[in-house]
Amino acid sequence: MNSKKESLWSKVSTFLVFAGPATFAFLAVVIVPFLYGVYLTFTSWDGVSSNKPFVGLKNYAAVVADSSFWQSLGLTLLYVVVSVILVNVIGFLLALLVTGKIKGKNFFRAGFFTPNLIGGIILGYIWQFVFNKVIVYFGDALNVTVLQKSMLSGSASAFAALVLVTIWQFSGYMMLIYIAGLTGVSEDLKEAAKIDGCNESQTTRYIVLPLMRASFTICMFLTITRCFMIYDVNLSLTEGGPYGSTVMAAMYVFQKAFSAKQYGVGQTEAIILFIFTAVIAVSQTIINKRKEVEA
Repeated sequence: MNSKKESLWSKVSTFLVFAGPATFAFLAVVIVPFLYGVYLTFTSWDGVSSNKPFVGLKNYAAVVADSSFWQSLGLTLLYVVVSVILVNVIGFLLALLVTGKIKGKNFFRAGFFTPNLIGGIILGYIWQFVFNKVIVYFGDALNVTVLQKSMLSGSASAFAALVLVTIWQFSGYMMLIYIAGLTGVSEDLKEAAKIDGCNESQTTRYIVLPLMRASFTICMFLTITRCFMIYDVNLSLTEGGPYGSTVMAAMYVFQKAFSAKQYGVGQTEAIILFIFTAVIAVSQTIINKRKEVEA
């Protein structure tokens, strides 16, 4: 009996020594604030005062009736679909390029990955200057009508600008994950496919892609979660304009909580956005994991 207690205590002490600090940090930074946030959804707190009146489900009813929030969530969903597809397609093509027979592979890998190292706020201001000044200048100089007007001046074009910046930022990061997947495919399998008469495209389609499902799962999860939570680039590039046409869900939540001083409603919208994101991200992960097993 004593030996079992000593063994249990040994396991607990080992856990506390090695995983204890990380567990405490996770609880303090993630779990406790999340639970406190859930509690705030049942209050009418303004984000400033010490008084937090309990209002029950009124905040949830207000969110359901808030058409502007659902409009921003719908726009975010459209942005996620377009961005996730393009980021992953371009990231995979870049991975194929830099793992092929070209010179300066490491240079290109570093170059494509560099945009991911730039902070979203800085990135947005850089591209705002590019869209408003650089492209317009060349449009005037070359007398190209399409380029004489800033992309950020129209609703559809500003949305396209957000997508372009997202692709430029994230594609290089996804490229690295796809490179790991490509290099993990056995060369013997590729050679066997070529001996059996498969050309390069057939080898990629029937051999390489099925063996890279783990990479696709990771990249899809990362791009979905990042795109749903976009705020920094949205703020610095378009500021939600023109006329509020590019306000994504995260920006709308921030404005509701901190600008309108309706923290309870804003926190409720944040919880709904989190649930929406988690359901989609986890669902695609489960589906892709099942396909990994099948492959």
